[in-house]
Amino acid sequence: MNVELYALALGAGLLVVHVLLAAHYKTKQFGIEWNLSSREDTPAELDGMAGRLQRASDNFRETFPVAIVAFGGLILADKTSETTGVAALVWLGARTLYLPIYWAGIEKIRTAVWGVSMLGLLYALGVLLT
Repeated sequence: MNVELYALALGAGLLVVHVLLAAHYKTKQFGIEWNLSSREDTPAELDGMAGRLQRASDNFRETFPVAIVAFGGLILADKTSETTGVAALVWLGARTLYLPIYWAGIEKIRTAVWGVSMLGLLYALGVLLT
């Protein structure tokens, strides 16, 4: 299996972790009755840990499609290499670190880790587009 495809598969697993963690802490804040309802009457905005986990999940869901295009495109175009495999692993590693860092509320390091993940994506997109 290509390293890029492996990273995407693990990224999909990471997406599931994001969704489940955010949902768990949202339910802790709003209550089980809210979770089991139609959720039309969602209470005020999430706060604390629940809010951080939801924002981390939203951020991952915003960038994961780019990873699918970048790394999946490399596979389809037969442009994978050792370097694009490293880029995929850099992206995955940074995105994996991003979740607990955001969860803990560590602000500046969180942004730096996000930047590292974007470098992996941008490199892959650059190779794909050349």
